[in-house]
Amino acid sequence: MATKPRKTTHDSMAGSIVKSTAKSMAKPMAAATLESKSASERKTVLVTGAAGALAKRVIAKLHGQYQVIAVDFRSKVETDAGIPSYLVELHKRGFEDIFNQHKIDAVIHVGRMFTHEKTPQQRYNANVLGTKRLLDLSLKHGVGQVIIHSSYFVYGASAYNPALLDEDAPLKATEVTQDLVDSVELESLANIYLWKHPQLNITILRPCNVLGPGVRNSMSILLSRPLAPVLVGFSPLMQFLHVDDMAAAIMLAFDKNLPGIYNVAPDDYVPFQEAVTQCGCRRLPIPSIPPALPKMLSNLLNWKAFFPPYLINYFKYPVILDGALFREKFGWKPRRNLNDIFSYYRKQKLVLSGKS
Repeated sequence: MATKPRKTTHDSMAGSIVKSTAKSMAKPMAAATLESKSASERKTVLVTGAAGALAKRVIAKLHGQYQVIAVDFRSKVETDAGIPSYLVELHKRGFEDIFNQHKIDAVIHVGRMFTHEKTPQQRYNANVLGTKRLLDLSLKHGVGQVIIHSSYFVYGASAYNPALLDEDAPLKATEVTQDLVDSVELESLANIYLWKHPQLNITILRPCNVLGPGVRNSMSILLSRPLAPVLVGFSPLMQFLHVDDMAAAIMLAFDKNLPGIYNVAPDDYVPFQEAVTQCGCRRLPIPSIPPALPKMLSNLLNWKAFFPPYLINYFKYPVILDGALFREKFGWKPRRNLNDIFSYYRKQKLVLSGKS
């Protein structure tokens, strides 16, 4: 009767080694396949205004989860490995090359020229024509989501503003000054595309004053100064938001993808002159009568960067946003309070004066 040959110890060891080697070789191969697959399946997100403090925070949050493309019209931004960076003006022809080179799934449009930068015509070209080209290219190349960072300036500052401005309030900034026409037209343009092209899934965010490290808007520049101009007889209520909280709001809007228009603001506010004091500034009283006088002083003293003539009304009348809709829909709540925001400016002044 034939008997089956028995495996020797040597045979068993050899078999185990072969199996073990095969498994160990399979693991890195599987991991590599999984890694390449996940990289190819990740969404590609184009972020404009990459040189700014807000966009940098958004890019940092996106990096690792998504393929990110950084774009700015000011300078080519130094980025982490694997993040392409481009210096390009959005309204120029070369901008489409980026869409041809990359399959872009979503756009986060943070980049805009501030009210104190360049001439009104240059701002209009960058903000309005640039945004229109961005939306047209997004439509042409099948982008599925667009987030647009706007501003509370679009509501206009008026003595007749309601106590709280919700998203349905009219955009009256151009009634006050033509210098804000680019802000209002950018919003109007985004609104048209929001309703006309629902496939773009456009979300428009209107934040209050965004402050914090690296922010270079008019309010941040003003509160960074040791001496801050204030209008005699006026101290309107204002809302302030830390740049980290605004970055978190953008990420929530991106992750949840609920198209629409939203105010982004905390539910607290403070008189402007109190904010000036809390930031460690000394007040410089500016006569408010006649109304043309503060504008004339701003021009004469070249205060365009932080106290421009066309924003004088915002230092006279409150523009308080009702941010309830965004907070309820997205479950957003700012993590930084007013003291966290103002303490940065106080500490900054102590460092500059050598008292820290």
